[in-house]
Amino acid sequence: MRAFIRLGLPARAGVRSPTTCRAPSLPSFSSPSSTLRRPPLRTTPLQRHFSHVASRRNNWRDPRHHDPSEQLRRAKPLFTSEGLSRFLRSPSLHTVIALSVAGGATFYFMNIQTVPVSGRQRFNCYSEASVNEAGEAQAKRIEYEVERSGGRFLSDWDGRTRLVKRVMSRLIPVSGMEDSDWEVRVIDDPSTANAFVLPGGKVFVYSGLIPIARNEHGLAAVLGHEIAHNLAQHVAERMSSQLGVNILLYSLISLTGGVGLLVTTYLGHAMLDLVFSRPMGRRQEAEADYIGLMMMAEACYDPREALGFWERMRRAQQEEPPEWMSTHPSHSNRIQKIQEWMPKALDKMHESDCQGTAGFASLFRQALARHSYMEQRHDI
Repeated sequence: MRAFIRLGLPARAGVRSPTTCRAPSLPSFSSPSSTLRRPPLRTTPLQRHFSHVASRRNNWRDPRHHDPSEQLRRAKPLFTSEGLSRFLRSPSLHTVIALSVAGGATFYFMNIQTVPVSGRQRFNCYSEASVNEAGEAQAKRIEYEVERSGGRFLSDWDGRTRLVKRVMSRLIPVSGMEDSDWEVRVIDDPSTANAFVLPGGKVFVYSGLIPIARNEHGLAAVLGHEIAHNLAQHVAERMSSQLGVNILLYSLISLTGGVGLLVTTYLGHAMLDLVFSRPMGRRQEAEADYIGLMMMAEACYDPREALGFWERMRRAQQEEPPEWMSTHPSHSNRIQKIQEWMPKALDKMHESDCQGTAGFASLFRQALARHSYMEQRHDI
């Protein structure tokens, strides 16, 4: 007999009570995660101790990457015999060389001059105006250097400055450069016997020269010589020759691809200086001696005083280099040449009216412009 369990609930009308009773189901308990959403957990990166860190490879210690000797061994050569041979055989190089040589030769022969008193052919590509500008700049540098080194210039009231200005007042009218902006500065340096005239009329005389000159005639000999350098445009000639030397050396460096850089720079300069620059300097000095002698004679200064001045200079400078190593002739050769020119200089002095007419300088300038001889002399 089945047992029936009543729940004690009132029966509804018309509803049949169940004959069977289901076992009551236990209340279901849902997990908190199903009803409440938990906030996400914050995770912190796991920290490792230094000993747990994986080791990395240091490339800077790897000789295959940064070893200078290894890099040098693997480097490709900058110049190779093969590449140089290809470069020298290239038609474009031959064309460039031919055009450069043709242009250089044309420029050179268009600027050839003849020195009127010696007949010497020379290259001069600088105008008188550009040389005067260079002389102005050099004069400012000299003034700055004298003051920076603690030196000083004598005042205009000093007797030595007045002596130099008095001589220049007679030489300037016969110089052919009367329109220049002449300025006379005497440097107080008794230990230096020197004088020079820069392009543009800037005259610098060291006080040590005046005792050797002794008088106006001796001072006129050396100042006439220095003025003659400007009349003959020797400064422009030296600037032009230096330009030509630099072009020649840089052309050789370019053609050799830089291989002979040291050889062409040092040995090339030394050889060109010994073979070209120094002989040219000695010829310029001889020309200035002759022109200056004629100019001082035309200014009514006794040219025989030039012999005494150079003789005293020889005694003051007891040691001098061999002539072939110097840009100046030896004192003995210089004195010998002046003795040979003395008869003509004396004639010039006697013919002069002592009025400061630049007859010799005017003839020189005219002959220089015509590229002709003023007087052909083979002993200069």
